[in-house]
Amino acid sequence: MKLGLGVAGIAISLVAATGAQADCPDYTTYAQSPQGNPSSGPLGLPYMRPDPACRTFNSTSVEKVILDMKSRLKDPDVARLFENTFPNTLDTTVKYYNERENLAFIITGDITAQWLRDTGNQFAHYHTLLSVDANLANLVKAVINNEARYVSQYPYCGAFQPPPESGLGPSVNVWALGVLVNPPVDNQTVFECKYEIDSLCGFIKLSSSYYEATKDASMMNAEWLAAIDQIFRVINEQSQASFDTEWNFVSYYNWTGLAGSLAGAVNNGGNGEPKGYTGMVGTHHRPSDDLSTFAFLTPANAMLSVQLSNLATILDHAGVAPNVSSQAKHWSKTIEQAVWEHTVVDGIFAYETNGLGSRYVMDDANVPSLLSLPYLGFLDMNHPDYVKTKKTLMSRGNPYYARGRSFSGIGGPHIDVSNPWPMSQVTNIFGTNDDEEILTSLYTIVNNTGGLGLIHESINIYDVSDYTRPWFAWANSYFSEMLLDLAQRKPHLIFTDNKPYTPGQ
Repeated sequence: MKLGLGVAGIAISLVAATGAQADCPDYTTYAQSPQGNPSSGPLGLPYMRPDPACRTFNSTSVEKVILDMKSRLKDPDVARLFENTFPNTLDTTVKYYNERENLAFIITGDITAQWLRDTGNQFAHYHTLLSVDANLANLVKAVINNEARYVSQYPYCGAFQPPPESGLGPSVNVWALGVLVNPPVDNQTVFECKYEIDSLCGFIKLSSSYYEATKDASMMNAEWLAAIDQIFRVINEQSQASFDTEWNFVSYYNWTGLAGSLAGAVNNGGNGEPKGYTGMVGTHHRPSDDLSTFAFLTPANAMLSVQLSNLATILDHAGVAPNVSSQAKHWSKTIEQAVWEHTVVDGIFAYETNGLGSRYVMDDANVPSLLSLPYLGFLDMNHPDYVKTKKTLMSRGNPYYARGRSFSGIGGPHIDVSNPWPMSQVTNIFGTNDDEEILTSLYTIVNNTGGLGLIHESINIYDVSDYTRPWFAWANSYFSEMLLDLAQRKPHLIFTDNKPYTPGQ
C-alpha cells in the first residue's frame, strides 16, 4: 500500500477542534486495516465507517438511503461496500464547516487540501437529497461559496488550503516547492496551482447540481459571479493559439519546476507543447494532475461544453446575468463542434490533440476521460464513435490499459502502467447497458478492495494486495454513485426485485 501526497449544521463548525475528535483515530491509518464486523457475504468485508462521534457531518437522509439500499441489495458484500462508500465524504472529509459564515472546507481524503475537481465529484451522489435535506444543502452551498472565493482569486489553480476563518494551518506540499507559477500564487491560500480546465468544470458542476435541486439563487452572489467571470477569462485566454499572427508567443499561464524540484522542468519555459486554434480550450495538466502531452484534452473539453450549457440553464432559470448565459451558450456550442471536428479520426476519439495535426490516442482513469463521455453527458453510450473508441480504450490499443489475473482496467502515468484504477471500471459501467459487462466490471471492483471494503486509487496487477491511497473519498463517492445509477436503470442486476430506486423519492 502506498499513501498519497503527504453532524449537520453549525454543530460541526470546526471539526478539528471538537473534543470528541481529539480521541478519534486518523482515518488514513484506520482505513488500512479491517474494522467492525464482517459482512455475511463470501468476502466478509469489514465495516469501515468511523464511530458516530468521529464522523465529520451527520445526515439523516444519507442514513435512510443506506438502510434502503442495504434492505434491497442481494449481495451482502456489495451492500457493505455501499454502506462504507456512500457516506464516506460526510463521515471523513468535512474538515471545517460554519453555516453562519457560509464556508466549508472539504479535504480529498489522505491529502489535507480541497481540490475543485474532487469536491465536485465527492458530492455528486447526494444530488437528489439536496431538495429534502436542508442541512446537507446548506453544507454544499458553503462548499460552493468557499470555492467561489478561491476561483475568483486564483482561476488557474485547482487545489487549496483551508480558509483563514477555519483556524486550520496551511499544509506544505513538497510537490509545489521549487515550482514557478505565472501568474504567481500565495501558498498560504493555494495548495497546488496546476491549471486543469476540468477543475473549473467541477466548480460549475457542483453549482449547477445545487441550484437544480434547491432553486436557491442566493448561491449566485457577487463572489460566485466573479468566479464565473474568471472562468470565462481562462476560456478566452487558453483557447488562443501559442503564436499570434505576428509570431509573438502568447502565454497567460506557465508552470515549471526549478532544478532539483520534485515536479521537474516543463519545456518551452513552462508553457508545454505549442498549440493552434481549434475552438477548444487548452489545459496544462490532466485530471490526474499530470502534465498534458498536447494542450487540447478531449474529455475535459467535452465536460466543459456540457457544464457551460448547464450554467446557462441555471442562469436563465434564475433570471441572473443574461450576458454570462449568452457567453456560456456560445462557448458550449463552439467547443462541442471543435471536439467533433478536431478529435475524431476513423471513428476514434483522441485523448489529446494540439490543433497542429498531432493526436494522442490513449485514456487515463481520472474523470473526465474518454471512457466517461456518456457519464459526462456529452454523448449517448450507443454512439458508434464512442463504441469504437471504448473498444480501443479497454484493450492493448490504450497504452495505459493493463490486465492481471484478477484485476484489470485503465490507469495512467500518475502511478505507472501496471497500476490500473478501480475508477476506470466504475466508468465502464456508466458506459454500457450490457448486463454481463456491467457485472464483470462490478465484481472486478468488489473482489479487489484488499479485504478493506473501500475503493482505492490504483491496484497493482501483479499483486492485488498492493494498492495506493487507503482513503480516497472521490473514488468511494463515485462507486456509490454508480450503484445508485444501477438502482435506477438496472435494478434487477443488484436488487432482490426489479423495482427502481432513487434517493429522496
